Amino acid sequence: MRVRIALAEKGIKHEYKEEDLRNKSPLLLQMNPVHKKIPVLIHNGKSICESLIAVQYIDEVWNEKSPLLPSDPYQRSQARFWADYVDKKIYEVGKNLWTKKGEEQEAAKKEFVEALKLLEQELGDKTYFGGDKIGFVDVALIPFYTWFKGYETFGNINVEKECPKFIAWAKRCMQVESISKSLPDQDKVYGFIVEIRKKFGLE
Repeated sequence: MRVRIALAEKGIKHEYKEEDLRNKSPLLLQMNPVHKKIPVLIHNGKSICESLIAVQYIDEVWNEKSPLLPSDPYQRSQARFWADYVDKKIYEVGKNLWTKKGEEQEAAKKEFVEALKLLEQELGDKTYFGGDKIGFVDVALIPFYTWFKGYETFGNINVEKECPKFIAWAKRCMQVESISKSLPDQDKVYGFIVEIRKKFGLE
């Protein structure tokens, strides 16, 4: 989703291929022999793996339109830091909201709200993390918003009540065409979570 948003922001025409991760294609195995995961960006016959690395690559190669990373080295380092924080924190803790129960889930809930409040502080009074326009951290973070219906339902949490600035930011992002057209509907992701919970006996 991050790669699709970045390509859309830059207005780059591309071919998009879905991958069945239970039956990985020879192309995926050839282009990402190390992790054998998606996404893989293929440009000029070469592969760029891992979503944040691919987004940085897109930003550097097509740097004349809609820059995602700031030009100032310090600000750039901060954007990379927060995108890395999103990867390490939001994914894991968010997952614990719908896979854990009891005390573990309560701990995940507390950690999740704390993480979002930290991100709210970083956002401050800016429209987006990138300032007036979508930036690197926005691209890193907004795909997780598609999971929020699942987080809130199974984690028994009201994010808007806890972190109103975060939800206001997410709603602003969803009005940006490159984002709204690149992300699946929350109901679709919720359905996916329901299926996984049934499969692993979490009901």
